[in-house]
Amino acid sequence: MPDPLPFWLDFWNVLTLQSGYNSSLVILGTASLGVASGVVGTFAVLRRRALMADALGHATLPGVVGGFLLSLLFGAKGPEMLPLLFGGACSGLLGILVVQFLVRHPRVREDAAIGLVLSVFFGFGIVLLSLVQNSVATQTAGLDSYIYGQASTMTRADVLIIAAISTLVVVMGVLFRNPFGQVCFDADFAASTGWPVDRIDLLMMGLVAVVCVVGIPAVGLMLVVAFLIVPPAAARLWSTRLSHILCISAAIGAVSGWAGAALSSTLPNLPTGPVIVLVAGVLFVLSLIFAPRRGLLARKWDEQRRNRRIAEDHALEHLFEHEGPVLGDRLVELFAVRGWSARQINRLMQRLRSKSFVAHSSGGWSLTPTGRSRGMTIQRNHALWTQYLISYADVAATHVDWSVDQVEHVLSEELVAQLEEQLRPEGVS
Repeated sequence: MPDPLPFWLDFWNVLTLQSGYNSSLVILGTASLGVASGVVGTFAVLRRRALMADALGHATLPGVVGGFLLSLLFGAKGPEMLPLLFGGACSGLLGILVVQFLVRHPRVREDAAIGLVLSVFFGFGIVLLSLVQNSVATQTAGLDSYIYGQASTMTRADVLIIAAISTLVVVMGVLFRNPFGQVCFDADFAASTGWPVDRIDLLMMGLVAVVCVVGIPAVGLMLVVAFLIVPPAAARLWSTRLSHILCISAAIGAVSGWAGAALSSTLPNLPTGPVIVLVAGVLFVLSLIFAPRRGLLARKWDEQRRNRRIAEDHALEHLFEHEGPVLGDRLVELFAVRGWSARQINRLMQRLRSKSFVAHSSGGWSLTPTGRSRGMTIQRNHALWTQYLISYADVAATHVDWSVDQVEHVLSEELVAQLEEQLRPEGVS
């Protein structure tokens, strides 16, 4: 079995920009692209334009091939980044305009318009690429890399172009974050307050198109959409504030580009683009599991705490209604309607005792003053919500118990006060 130590030493050298000039260039270029993708992708995801980003990525192919042909007319000997990026940007913006034009037609839905642009533009690009390769095969070397990405071939000029454009995109995203946020969260409200929603949408998708085009040399037009979607999708698991999401998404994009490029450089047989996307996918999975508010572990923990609190409330309510000590062997009978086992009941009573809600003596289990106060509150909430559903929600009395059981444990003091005020004419006080 090969020793893993040399691999990790090489990976660390690449990660810390100590392995050579070319590797450092690729890492810095993909990291800057990751920051731009994280910022712009956040607005695309919040605006529910993830499929639009995919369409833009595919719609750039005809422009990339067209830019290549245009560069040949001016004496280029092979693919050069600036003409290809310019052609791809024009093609992507044309795709946006076509989608917006089709959406205005009452019989064409947005998803159908996006799918139409994606398939037609990409199909046309593939046909055009095949024709160009057959006619000028000696000059198309490296053109295929713009489909799947080949970051290792980027030159210093390419990295500077990517870094400059990425910086410009990030600056524009930050400057326009307020109108972008307004349109993303509530486009109708933004329009009612005077924001030009169509122009803001066009600018937002234009920045997405720019990132798609700039990301083609690094990750390819097939995977650049993942670089736009995965970081913001992961960032949304960590926060609900737009400013925080933007920062976290940019950080995830930068780490994905940095670590993915370093890993690809350490393992030369692995293509850079797919590795970057896989690293971003790993970060998303980790966020999905460990995010403090929306992660699976946090939600599972909250669910267990909520279920325990509801069970404790049910137990206190039953003990309050019983009005007197209950022997241990009678608890199963008292809680029979809940279907709890003797083991569950024992654990439940121990928790209630640790919170000073119940006390145990030779006479059995009984409520403490604190437990009696809590039990009375729960019963009161139960009665209020029951009467409200019967009086105002037109729920039959025989069907109200289940609905009450789901709500009585989460009634706030303000809502209880409102219920009391509203039910006072019904004789409930």
